[in-house]
Amino acid sequence: MVERLGGLQGQAPNPPYLGLWTRLTAFRPEDLTELMQTRQVVRATMMRGTLHLVSARDYLAWRATLQPVLRRLSLQSDQGRAVHDMDLDALNAAGRALLARKPLSATALGPLLRERWPDRDAAAMARWVRSVEPLVHVPPAGVWDSHQAATFAPAADWLGQPLSTDDAADAMVLRYLAAFGPASVKDIAAWSGLQGVRAIVARLRPRLRAYRDVHGNELFDPIDLGLPDAGQAVPPRLLADFDNVLLAHAERSRIFEERHKPTIFTRNGIVRATILIDGFVRGTWSMERGKDAAAITIVPFARLSKADRAALGDEAARCLASFAPGLAHDLRFEAGDR
Repeated sequence: MVERLGGLQGQAPNPPYLGLWTRLTAFRPEDLTELMQTRQVVRATMMRGTLHLVSARDYLAWRATLQPVLRRLSLQSDQGRAVHDMDLDALNAAGRALLARKPLSATALGPLLRERWPDRDAAAMARWVRSVEPLVHVPPAGVWDSHQAATFAPAADWLGQPLSTDDAADAMVLRYLAAFGPASVKDIAAWSGLQGVRAIVARLRPRLRAYRDVHGNELFDPIDLGLPDAGQAVPPRLLADFDNVLLAHAERSRIFEERHKPTIFTRNGIVRATILIDGFVRGTWSMERGKDAAAITIVPFARLSKADRAALGDEAARCLASFAPGLAHDLRFEAGDR
């Protein structure tokens, strides 16, 4: 499933676990932890310059294709502006050599880089290396409930294989469309950060099916995939914070109403966990866990039907059983943004 989704957004440790749980009938949190510990799944900076959990296979295949994206975004960032006049190839090489000796946190890496460049900002140099070098987060950073600061290791060393130098743009776009299509050129670019997406789609057009949305925009899907039946029942779901569904398109009216965007996307960059009813965001939810008890609070945007309320209650109970076993469980519904 990690590969099917093209990776899982992974800024915080727990959302990828919830993202898999809501999509798989027999998911166990320890399964994902084991995949990370055995180096089959890695946490690393990928699409859009954001942290993702991706399979080791996809990381090795895709990372070089994303390098221009990550460098461009990093040059536009605070750390990029702080180091832009340095010999960046030398800075990258120095960071890479230090991390090859042993995994280091950004806090530990910065002072070591400053030994060579004593007049430069240590934190900015470390953030630059962290952003543009092909590095992975070493577990337990990124596993369920981990609060450990990330330490970084060169991906090729960690995975025991070199990164592919082949252009993976076509494969990435096809994977994206299989997971989130039909989608437009703008949607593909928003998800991947790649430039030249229109040319990629033109090259792939014989393998794609084209549609038009209500605004006349062309949408693409793999040719072997059909649209679901419009009358197909879609059960209510609990989506994780930063869920891929909410971040995979430039045009998001297919998933939530614009008036609810400030509730879902906070000013400090958080994407809240949401409830999905009939494939549309209809509220938010959160889980709190203490020493002896855990509770899920659901805040719908409007009054729920009895059937939807009951179905969400069942989902919440299943979630608590998976992520708070052995604790007392509670479910609350609160009035929210109307």
